[in-house]
Amino acid sequence: MSGKDITVKGPDGNFGAYVASPSSGRGAGVVVIQEIFGVNDVVRQICDWHAARGRFALAPDLFWRLQPGVQLTDKTQEDWGKAFSLMQRFDVDKGVADIQASISHLRKTDGVNGKVGTVGYCLGGQLAFLCATRTDTDASVGYYGVNIQNRLNEANKIKKPVMLHIAAKDSYCPPEAQKQIIEGLKGNSLVTIHVYPEMEHAFAREGGQHYDKASADLANGRTDAFFRQHLG
Repeated sequence: MSGKDITVKGPDGNFGAYVASPSSGRGAGVVVIQEIFGVNDVVRQICDWHAARGRFALAPDLFWRLQPGVQLTDKTQEDWGKAFSLMQRFDVDKGVADIQASISHLRKTDGVNGKVGTVGYCLGGQLAFLCATRTDTDASVGYYGVNIQNRLNEANKIKKPVMLHIAAKDSYCPPEAQKQIIEGLKGNSLVTIHVYPEMEHAFAREGGQHYDKASADLANGRTDAFFRQHLG
């Protein structure tokens, strides 16, 4: 297993990405979609985690148009301030186009079996949902996605399997929003939703304030099984 920084050719220019490869040199691919902190150590560790489970994992730098190479932490108010400022200026539509470029890049990577999924957290959770409606991803997973309730008009475009992990006590996705998401996707056989009753936003961010190992392990196990089923 090895990780390195690479360059991906996107629709509006080249951007950086971190990619981790499985030791076998063969497997499915997965695009790991960042939180609001950029492609930081947490995101890189998620890529390494997938590589250890036999997948090629690529995390694109989605903030490159605003500021290339952002690697913030969740440990200081200053970094939180920068992260929120970037998120507010971020163009979601262009971000999805960059993820499509990342999916295409992975599909052409030596050793990738042709199947590529997407998994995102927070801001990336919303983007993972949009990947299911706008890209050719083979399977999408969103962790505590923010603003999915405002994207439900695209639900009829879902063509491939989707799994959403919802934190019931998520302060960025209040109960009313969660209800809209669950109701809006109810009856869609392609969508699986898991709710984690006592969990706050970012319960799976290792080292974070709301990290909960038991729930994170449960969600990650479900994600791993989901990708094994749909990506091979």
